[in-house]
Amino acid sequence: MTNRMLLRSGHVLSMDPAIGDLPGADVLIEDGKIAAVGHDIGADADVLDMTGRIVLPGFVDTHRHTWEASIRGCAPDATLDDYFVEVLDTYAPVYRPEDVYAGNLAGSLECLNAGITTLVDWSHINNTPEHPDAAVQALTETGIRAQYAYGSANTSLADYWYESKIAIPADDVRRVRERHFPSDEGLLTMGLATRGPGFCINDVVEAEWRLARELGIPLTVHAGMGRLAGRFGMVEQLHGLGLLGPDTTYVHCCYFSEEEWRMVADSGGTISVAPQVETQMGHGWPPVTKAIEYGLRPSLSIDVVTTVPGDMFTQIRAAFGAERARVNAACWEADSPVPNTMLTARQMLEMATVNGAHVAGIEDRTGSLTPGKRADVVAIDATALNVAPLIDPVAAVTLSADVSNVETVIVDGVVHKRDGRLLADAGRARRLVEESRDRLVAAAGARGKQRT
Repeated sequence: MTNRMLLRSGHVLSMDPAIGDLPGADVLIEDGKIAAVGHDIGADADVLDMTGRIVLPGFVDTHRHTWEASIRGCAPDATLDDYFVEVLDTYAPVYRPEDVYAGNLAGSLECLNAGITTLVDWSHINNTPEHPDAAVQALTETGIRAQYAYGSANTSLADYWYESKIAIPADDVRRVRERHFPSDEGLLTMGLATRGPGFCINDVVEAEWRLARELGIPLTVHAGMGRLAGRFGMVEQLHGLGLLGPDTTYVHCCYFSEEEWRMVADSGGTISVAPQVETQMGHGWPPVTKAIEYGLRPSLSIDVVTTVPGDMFTQIRAAFGAERARVNAACWEADSPVPNTMLTARQMLEMATVNGAHVAGIEDRTGSLTPGKRADVVAIDATALNVAPLIDPVAAVTLSADVSNVETVIVDGVVHKRDGRLLADAGRARRLVEESRDRLVAAAGARGKQRT
């Protein structure tokens, strides 16, 4: 029997140029897929009234350390260097599998509540083989669409992040691939969160790239974040090792040389920008326009809730404001006119949806409201006082709406939020992260005393 759901009479932002924006339109969902988008669709279906709502594809977060939800807000004033010490060298070593489970459970529910339907979980917390199992279990339970990116352990900052000679354990990566991700077609897929040149010696870099390609999974790597990492010339080093390819996402990219931008573009690589973290923690200006200049399709990510909010609205505005501020300041300094190629609100929405799906490698199944794709859909309440009256629905989403306006969230045809209420045991998730926080704070404090 066919399961049908009809989203009736919403202002549809399809993010598909062939369909466009359709006021007062319907979206028909059949068995988890988008079956039709248009006006006056007739179907025997469960009807959700979208009058006064903006209907759009779910947001895609292409880089989040989800495990850190248990230590939210622990490093509000941190620079990047501070973060390495205050988080990776203080809290991460005392994380148990139960803490990873709690963080991923609460963190992915936070995503769903905020309209983020797809997540790249950059999970560099694999202190034991039980840690990745716990992370995947939590992602599975919440029903979010996610790429689980298996990362390094964080039991020692010096051993894992400074010319490291320790590779991600290949046998455990293979185990996780076989046990949890036998197919690349499900809600959950797998990637490898690797550290790259400068953080690792070349033998480790090559071993991790070979492992990912042996298993047919994509790679994601931090690169060019801050002047120091820029001096590593990570992309140039990868090019020298013959490792560049279309299966690699580069995160941050604030200090790439022009040659490195050309290398990424020519190799078919993809870009993830975390604008709030980059401007706040000192990585550099978010390189949104630079990526676009080289024909790339940059995406947005949250990165760390230890220091910034966990919603996509914040990232959209941080990138939009920062990039326009950078261009305006340069023009004022040079006493030259501001170019007419400034970023637009629509480009920001593309980055948060269809570009994100492209970067996550799943544009064939999500990122736009296109018939045949899986039904990952969000509805924004445009009658709320902070959004109404509606003139430009793209501006309403990118510049006015916030998490409180996310009324309906659907992933793969399953409703996860309705009438503004998350359809999950949020109380249990909150209790687990609070218990995890208490233990982690105590354990980190005790570890600090031992070191002194």
